[in-house]
Amino acid sequence: MAQTKPAAKPAAAAPAPAAAAAPKLVPAQSDIAFTFRQMGVPVEGHFKRFDAQLAFDPKNAAAGKVTLTIELGSATIGDAATDAELVKPEWFDTKKIPTGTFQSSSIKTLGGGKFEVAGKLSIKGQAQDVVVPVALTQAGGTTTAVGSFAIKRLDFKIGEGEWKDTSMVANDVQVKFKLAFTGMAPL
Repeated sequence: MAQTKPAAKPAAAAPAPAAAAAPKLVPAQSDIAFTFRQMGVPVEGHFKRFDAQLAFDPKNAAAGKVTLTIELGSATIGDAATDAELVKPEWFDTKKIPTGTFQSSSIKTLGGGKFEVAGKLSIKGQAQDVVVPVALTQAGGTTTAVGSFAIKRLDFKIGEGEWKDTSMVANDVQVKFKLAFTGMAPL
């Protein structure tokens, strides 16, 4: 009788590499602020609700993508009467267009944890190209992105009607942000 060899066991399938999880925004450690001048006096406000989607590896920044969505109705300068005005059609018109967005088109590495993020900022249906300098730092599993850039509010139709007069509310607005993320690759 001929002996037959036992059939070879199929090789166990190698586990598929886990897809890297996208970095996740930590809202409690994040802030988006804006500063403008009203009758020559600086006024600072904040957006209380926003989200960021990030596909980003600091070692391959050019392949990265950033999308930021801001609930415009969450804008506050700390005065209830003024905050109630900000949602009206003359300002953010939140009933018609409740969110503002930033969508990156390119990310350039500048070295030393610094990047330049170009993209489109859309507010009230008006889109403008902006270039945003961003500095990243990492500590304890959290990556923090900070930066600031300037916009002209009238380019976005913020402050229409009687508010177009820039002697009352200046046209220049400085935007500052601090966005904290978990799950980002090391710098």
